[in-house]
Amino acid sequence: MTSLPRLDRSGSATRLLVDDEPFVIRGGELGNSSAERATLASVWPRLRAMGLNTVVAPVTWEAIEPAEGAFDWSSVDELLEDARAHGMRLVVLWFGSWKNSMSCYAPGWVKADVARFPRARTSRGEPLEILTPFADANRDADARAFAALMAHLREVDRGHTVVMVQVENEVGMVPEARDHSPQAEEAFTGPVPALRRPAHLHRASAGPTREAAPARARRRRGEGTWTEVFGTGPEAEEVFQAWAFARYVDAVAAAGKAELDLPMYTNAALIRPGARPGQYPSAGPLPHLAEVWRAGAPALDFIAPDIYFPDFAHWADAYAAAGNPLFVPEALRSIDAAANALYAFGRHGALGFSPFGVESVDGDAAAMLTGAYDVVAQLTPLIAAHAGDGSMTGLLPPADDMRSPHRVRLADVVLEATYERVPAPSLADGVINEAGQAAGTTRLPAAAIVIRTGRDELVVAGIGVTLTFHDTEPGGDVVGILTCEEGRYDGGTWRRERRLNGDQTHQGRHVRLEPGRFAVQRVRLYRYR
Repeated sequence: MTSLPRLDRSGSATRLLVDDEPFVIRGGELGNSSAERATLASVWPRLRAMGLNTVVAPVTWEAIEPAEGAFDWSSVDELLEDARAHGMRLVVLWFGSWKNSMSCYAPGWVKADVARFPRARTSRGEPLEILTPFADANRDADARAFAALMAHLREVDRGHTVVMVQVENEVGMVPEARDHSPQAEEAFTGPVPALRRPAHLHRASAGPTREAAPARARRRRGEGTWTEVFGTGPEAEEVFQAWAFARYVDAVAAAGKAELDLPMYTNAALIRPGARPGQYPSAGPLPHLAEVWRAGAPALDFIAPDIYFPDFAHWADAYAAAGNPLFVPEALRSIDAAANALYAFGRHGALGFSPFGVESVDGDAAAMLTGAYDVVAQLTPLIAAHAGDGSMTGLLPPADDMRSPHRVRLADVVLEATYERVPAPSLADGVINEAGQAAGTTRLPAAAIVIRTGRDELVVAGIGVTLTFHDTEPGGDVVGILTCEEGRYDGGTWRRERRLNGDQTHQGRHVRLEPGRFAVQRVRLYRYR
């Protein structure tokens, strides 16, 4: 038996270790109905060709426990067998009580027995297609099934094809901020836990969401109702609901970890700009509720974002700032997935990245993802060595209409980046395209990973980025390019393919990753006055 996959938190950043070696997930999540042998038969080779090393795949409660206490492992065993046959690891998604807020993957024997397995309700008493997290019967049935799954993996997956597990999927409450079932109403009028007040309630503009000194004292003593301690309004109600979801998910995760202690997380659907609790899947593992989830679900190793919005860097940064290692289990499968992947790995040393519906990625999006994953595969040892120590960053255009270079400090050097998102004309007779006019209208990804491997040595990898280098102090040294090479890393060893000079570095004035082509370059700087 090989060593159990685990998270290593001993260094400057959290790393996933598989067979005791750093493992970076170059992933893709399957569509919800695609994780079956017949559907995947023609898909596996394409996933390998795109450079994936991991498939993120659902396992559903209704499939494994069609009758209470009677388990059918055929779908799980086929997924394991086929992943192994194609040299892939798996991240298993447990679609148990909730998937995208709803309880659509609960077994029929759960759905049909509303008396035993009660539903969440609106403030008008209307039942929802959501199992209430306030019912012990719901929680315990889910926990038993999940524990059975993990026990089965312990027996049949001795080589640990499965490296991580997601517990539930996009937990959240809609169309109101909290559940109003009888069980929820009883909990809402009961005592609160000794729970730290989330910062966003402190920042509330006015009114009852502000925490007065008596309420703060009651909270610290674990006294008072949720309204008395946290106030009223949807923001305060969301905290109540988040605590309930977190405690439920914690019980499910803990039951599974007792059988097989793999890294576990849960994921969130994010918030559209301007939306208030109840207008999005509320109370999920979102950055503003991270403290609530950490307190309520200690069995989870981290929380994760599903990023479909264009402001990828904002959400990736928010989860990292909330104290999490970054893992993106779902991302938009557009052509920009390639750029977003490079940012996640470079800026945050991400555990992994995974476009959703990966079996449907084709054309330019597939080609670009293949190029990005090739870069990540080459740099994996460097990413693992430099993540979190301040010597690595990711570059992504902060806006479509960049009026000035993007400045990023990396230790004692400032990077100035410009981005090319359309093809440039070819060089003609050695003349640089000074005007920068485009050769076409095809939109391309632009992003880079930059790693300082020495004081004046860098690895620059990506697509569509031009860099110049500057001293951090105004009037300081001029930072020039001493040498620039293009090549590949092979098993951690650099293989130079060509020296770059002249036109390729604009006569020593910049480092350029061409638009439309992924490249890895090693750069040495020097300083002069």
